[in-house]
Amino acid sequence: MSLALIGAISVQGYWIKQSITLKEDQFNNAVSDVLIETSQKIAQREVSDYYEEFLKLKDSVGNPDKAHYKNFFFFDKDLNTNETTFYAHEILEQDYSVANKMFDNGFGRDSSLIRAYVSERTKMVYREDFGIDGKRTTITPITKLAISGKLTEYDRVILEDVLKERARLVPIHERISVQELVLALDRAFELRGIDIDYEFGVYSNQLPTKIKSSGFEYSSVNPYKVPLFTDNEGNSDFSLHVTFPQKSTFLWRSILGTAVLSGVFSLLILLVFVSAIYQWIKQKKLSEIKSDFINNMTHEFKTPIATINLAVEALRNPKIAGDAEKFARYTQMIKEENKRMNEQVENVLQISKLDKNQLDLIRQEVDFHDVIEDAIAAVSLILDNSGGYIHTHLSANPSVVSVSEMHMTNVVVNILENAVKYSGESPKIDVYTQNKGGKLLISIKDQGPGMSKQVLKQIFEKFYREPTGDIHNIKGHGLGLAYVKKIVELHKGQVYAESEKGKGSTFHVELPLN
Repeated sequence: MSLALIGAISVQGYWIKQSITLKEDQFNNAVSDVLIETSQKIAQREVSDYYEEFLKLKDSVGNPDKAHYKNFFFFDKDLNTNETTFYAHEILEQDYSVANKMFDNGFGRDSSLIRAYVSERTKMVYREDFGIDGKRTTITPITKLAISGKLTEYDRVILEDVLKERARLVPIHERISVQELVLALDRAFELRGIDIDYEFGVYSNQLPTKIKSSGFEYSSVNPYKVPLFTDNEGNSDFSLHVTFPQKSTFLWRSILGTAVLSGVFSLLILLVFVSAIYQWIKQKKLSEIKSDFINNMTHEFKTPIATINLAVEALRNPKIAGDAEKFARYTQMIKEENKRMNEQVENVLQISKLDKNQLDLIRQEVDFHDVIEDAIAAVSLILDNSGGYIHTHLSANPSVVSVSEMHMTNVVVNILENAVKYSGESPKIDVYTQNKGGKLLISIKDQGPGMSKQVLKQIFEKFYREPTGDIHNIKGHGLGLAYVKKIVELHKGQVYAESEKGKGSTFHVELPLN
C-alpha cells in the first residue's frame, strides 16, 4: 500500500513537471516567433521609409543636368501575309545633382549624383493592301503596344541593398526607438495571448546601446534574442535581447488549476492512506486491549470460582459439616467470592450502560466530605492489611454538591483503590479539598512510582492498563478510570491527573458547586 501511495504521488509529480516543461517549450516557441516577427517588421519599416523618401526625391529632382538618348529598332516583313512588324526600344539616360542627406557620400560634397534610366518599348504591326495593278493602295495598322519603363522587382532588391548599406552608417538610436519596440512587442505578445512583464535591450556586437527598457539586465545565458537589421547575407551588428523576470510565476500560473487539482487528489490519497494506517493501528491496539481485558476478566473470575469450588468440597466433608465454626467460615467465603464476581459483572454492565447513555443518575444534594469518608471506609480493610495510611485535608467550604451519591462514592473508591494498588507495600495517600472558581476541587495524591506522559494520555481510556511486566501482578480490567471519567462528565465536571516518574501521582476531580 505504501508503494502504491508513493507511486501515485510520484506520477502526479512527474506529470506536473512534464506540464511545466511543455508549457515552457510552448512559451519559448511563441517568444521566438514574436522576436523574429518584430525584427522583420522593424527592418521592413526602415526600408519602406527609405523607399518612400527615394520616390519623393525622384519626383522632385527637376530637369536633368545631362541626358543621353538611345533608340534601337528593327522591321520585319512577312511576304505571305503582307504584314510588317515594327519594334523600337528607346532609352533615356539622365544625370541629376541632388542635395540630400539620404545619399550623403561622406566626402563633404553638397550634392550627390543620381543617374536615372527611362525606357519605352513600342511594337506596331501594319498590313499593306495592293490593287489589281499591283500598286499599294493602303497601310492599315493592326496592333500597337507601348510599354514605359518602371522600377522592376529586381531594381527594388538592388535599391534595398543600397539602402541597407547606407543605414549601417546611421546610429542605432536614430534607426529605432524604445517606443517602437514596446508597441511592436506588446502587439505581438497580445496576439499570442502572452500576458507577462518583460524587459528588453538592443546590443551592438555584445555592447549595450541606449535602446533598452528601464529594468533590463544583461544575461549571457539569456535564450531570447534575435538579430536586428540583417544584410542580404544574414549578418548583423545588432541584436535584440528580451528577458522575463516573472517567467517561473507565469508558467506555474498557466497550470495552476491543473496543479491544484492534482495536489488535492494527491492529498486525498495521502489522507486515505493515513486514515487507513491509523484505523489499522487503532484496531490492532483495540484487539490487544480486548485480549488483555478477557485475560484479566478470566483471571478475576477464576480465583473466586476456585475458592468457591474448594469451599463446596470442604462443606461436603462430614467432619466439616459437624463443625459449626468451620461451616460458617466456608459459607461466608462462598458469599464473599460470589459478591466479588457480582461486582465485576456490575462494573462491566455499568460501563456498557454509560456507553449507550442508558445510566440513570439520581442526584441529590450531599456534602462531598461525607462521600470521601464513605469511600475511605470502603478501602480501609485493604489499607489496613498493607500497613499504609490515608490522610485527609478537607478545607473546602462550601462542600455541598448535587450528585449521585452512589456513583460519586464509586468514583472516589476507584481512584483510592488505584492509589493503593500501584503504591506498593505501604501506600501513603493524601486527600485534599478546596474551592476554586465556583467549583469544588478534590485532589487525591499518592507517593507511588508515578506515570510517564504517554501513560497519562491514555489512563482514562476504556480497557487501558499500564504495562508492568506480568499482566496479572496487579488486579483489574482497565474499566475503573474510564468509569470515573464518564461519571464526572455526566455531572458537568472534569477529571485529570498529574504525574511524574518516581514522584507519585495526583488525581483531580472538579465539580460545580450548588
